[in-house]
This record gives sequence, C-alpha cells and structure tokens, in this order.
Amino acid sequence: MNLNRIIGIGLLVTSLALVSFKGDKDPLHKKKFIAQGTEIKDGKPKGNKPIEDEIEFKNGKVYSSLCWEKMEFQDVKYEIRKDSTYIDSSTTTEKHYYEVEAITTNDKKETLTMNFTINDYEIDAIYKLTKKDLVKKHFTSTGKEKVKKK
Repeated sequence: MNLNRIIGIGLLVTSLALVSFKGDKDPLHKKKFIAQGTEIKDGKPKGNKPIEDEIEFKNGKVYSSLCWEKMEFQDVKYEIRKDSTYIDSSTTTEKHYYEVEAITTNDKKETLTMNFTINDYEIDAIYKLTKKDLVKKHFTSTGKEKVKKK
C-alpha cells in the first residue's frame, strides 16, 4: 500500500510538471504586421496601387492576407532561419533580427515560398508562387508591426 501511494504521488507530480512545462514559445508567436504589397512582373512593380497585406505569426504558422487573396494559400508552417539580437549604434537600444522561411505546395503542384526579414518592428516579405520551377506570381511586401491595444 505504501509503495502504491509513493508511485501514485510520483506519477501525479510528473504529470503536473509535464502539463505546466510549456517549453520555449517561438519569439514570433502572436506577432502581427501591417504591410503594403506590390506585384512584381518582369522584374518591375505592376500597377500603382499597393495591396494591403496583414501578416500574422501564430502557433508555428504564418498567414498573409495577400497570399490568401491573390494565390489562395492560408496558414503555412514556417521556420526561423536566423534569430539574433544586436545593439543599434545610433540609439544604443537592443533590437531583434529574424530571417524566416515558409514553403508549401498545393494540390495543383504549385509551390509557394515565403521569405521574411524582420528587423525589430519592421518586416520585408517576398512571396513567389512557382510551378515546375517557373515563377507564376511574385510579390514583395513591406510594413511594420501592428501596435497591440491595451
């Protein structure tokens, strides 16, 4: 009986420890950016009017409203390729820098490659939709992190 009680308490403590351990959340989790996108055709911007692009990182996936509206891709799993911190020499403040990549393929065998460069509160994005290594659509997007309302 005493051994069963000890084992039971040990299992309870272990279970509680595993449930309460959340691990390291990725630094981009729940970050939103408001950006302006431009379609690139033959190496030049197409059209004069920018396309609104809301970019959101959440639970290891990235969503771009531009990618949904123009190419019908939703949440795409991403990988942080570079994560660094540096001191801005002009302001002596600490800043964060990330390079992020997301790649997915749809049922039509089209591949969407999303590359993001995030420098503190600013984001630059490149979206390329390819099929058999030929670029079908190409967009760039630039913006800033959306301010959270308190």
